[in-house]
Amino acid sequence: MAPKVLVSDKLSETAVQIFRDRGIDVDFMPDLGKDKDKLAEVIGQYDGLAIRSATKVTAKLLENAENLKVIGRAGIGTDNVDKEAASKKGVIVMNTPFGNMITTAEHAIAMMFAVARQIPEASASTHAGKWEKSKFMGVELTGKTLGVIGAGNIGGIVCDRARGLKMKVMAYDPFLGEEKAEKMGVQKVELEELFAKADFITLHVPFTDQTANILSAENIAKLKPGVRIVNCARGGLVDEDALAEALKSGHVAGAAFDVFKTEPATDSPLFNLPNVVVTPHLGAATTEAQENVALQVAEQMSDYLMTGAVTNALNMPSVTAEEAKVMGPWINLAGHLGNFTGQMTDEPIKAINILYDGTVSDMNLEALTAATIAGIMKKVNPDTNMVSAPVIAKERGIQISTTKQDKSGAFDGYVKVTVVTAKRERSVAGTVFSDGKPRFIQIKGINIDAEIGAHMVYTTNEDVPGIIGALGHTMGENKVNIANFTLGRAAVKGEAIALLYVDEPVPAAALAALEATGLFTQVKPLTFDVA
Repeated sequence: MAPKVLVSDKLSETAVQIFRDRGIDVDFMPDLGKDKDKLAEVIGQYDGLAIRSATKVTAKLLENAENLKVIGRAGIGTDNVDKEAASKKGVIVMNTPFGNMITTAEHAIAMMFAVARQIPEASASTHAGKWEKSKFMGVELTGKTLGVIGAGNIGGIVCDRARGLKMKVMAYDPFLGEEKAEKMGVQKVELEELFAKADFITLHVPFTDQTANILSAENIAKLKPGVRIVNCARGGLVDEDALAEALKSGHVAGAAFDVFKTEPATDSPLFNLPNVVVTPHLGAATTEAQENVALQVAEQMSDYLMTGAVTNALNMPSVTAEEAKVMGPWINLAGHLGNFTGQMTDEPIKAINILYDGTVSDMNLEALTAATIAGIMKKVNPDTNMVSAPVIAKERGIQISTTKQDKSGAFDGYVKVTVVTAKRERSVAGTVFSDGKPRFIQIKGINIDAEIGAHMVYTTNEDVPGIIGALGHTMGENKVNIANFTLGRAAVKGEAIALLYVDEPVPAAALAALEATGLFTQVKPLTFDVA
C-alpha cells in the first residue's frame, strides 16, 4: 500500500504533484490545519503531514497520530510543532532551513531603505492628496556604518548586499573568525564597539537565552545617537518598550520591525510612532521562497517515505535505517560531546578536531561529525541540525578535521572532540557502554567516568581537601539533589574537575554560593538533551 500524506496548509500545486509523481497517496486540504478537532479526527490515517505555520502539531494531536512517521515543515521555524512529543512518538520532524534565506535578507535591506527614506509615511501622505516634500527628509545608506548582529546564513547575505550599497559593514558574531570576516569584507567587532559606531543596526540571530533582549534598555542607551534599528529575525531580541522611549526622545532616529515579541502583533509600543516601519512577519513571504520551501519539503518527505533517506531532520540523524540501529547511541554521544564544548566556549571557534578510536572509526563518520558540530552550534542556534551544522561551520570559517585510529586504550571505541580558539584548546572524550548509555571519559586530559544527565554542573579547582564537602553542602543548602557525582584530577595537588548530575536546573544562588567559597576556579551549569 502506498504511503499516505496529508497537506493541511497552503502548499503549491507543484509540491503536491511531487508527492503524486513519487507514488504517494496525497490529500490536499489546505484549510484543515485551522480546524484542530477535525485534524485530530483524521490524522491517524496518514504516514506523513506536510505543513506551514497554520497547523499546530501538539502532543494531544500526536496522540491520535497512530501511523504518522514524518512531519515536514515548509520553512525553517518549527515553533508550531511539539518536537519532544514527536520524538517520543517516533515521528521525524523535518524543515527546510535554506529555502528563504535570500528573501529574508532582502526584506531586511528593504526595511532599511524604508526607514532611511520614510517611504511608508511619505506614501500615505501622498495618497491622502498632500504634497509634503519638505517633511520627509531622509538619509543616504552610502557611506553609513551598518552593524550586523549575527553573521550566519541570512546575516551574511545582508552583509554582502550592504557592501554593494557602499556601506561600511561591521559584524558581531561569537562564531565569526577573523579570516572569515576578512573574506566577507566586514570588520569583526564586539558588541560595545558596534553599539558605539553603527548608524544602522540589523539583527540576524535566533531567539535564545543569550540573545533575548540583546538590545535591552541598557544597551539601547549605549547606541550612537540617531541610529536606526532593523529587526527581521525574531521577536524578543529588542526591548520594545525601551525602544519606543528612545524613539520618542530622539536618541533612536527610526526603526523597522517585521517581528514582535508577541505574534500576531495586534498592539505594540512601536505602533503609530513616527518613522517606525512595521510589517506582519513578511520575511519569508515571497512567491519564490514559498515555492522553494514547498518543493523542498515534498522532496524530503517523499525520499523518507519511499527510500528511508532522512534529510534536514531536527530530531533524527541523517543516516540509513541499517546504520541507525548501530549508530544511534554513538550519535547521541557525539551530540553531547559537541554540546559540552559548545557550552564551555565563549570565543570564536577556529577549528574542530574529532578523533575516532577503535570500533567507532568504522561507522558513518560523516553523520557522527555532523552530530558533533550540531551539538557545538546549538549554543548559538538551537534550530541547528545535522544537515545545516556543517554548512554553518564552513560559512563561519571553522576548520573541521577528523582522524580515525585503531583501538588504542581500555575502551573498544571512543570519540574525542577538541575545539580550538585563538586563546585555548578544549577537549572532551566519551564512549558508549554496553547498555547503550553514553559517558564522558575524559575532560581536559583528566580521566573520569561520568553519566550524562539533562542538568549538570561542571567545576574546576586545585586539588585540595574540602571540595566534596563544599559541593555537597552548598547543593544541599540550596535544595539541589545530586543524582550522580564524578571527580578527576591531573595529579596530586594539581588541577581537578568535578561533574555533578542533578535532578533540576541549578538556581543562580547555588552557583553564586559555590563561587563564594573561593575554592573553585570555574563553575559552569550545563544542559543536555537526553530525551
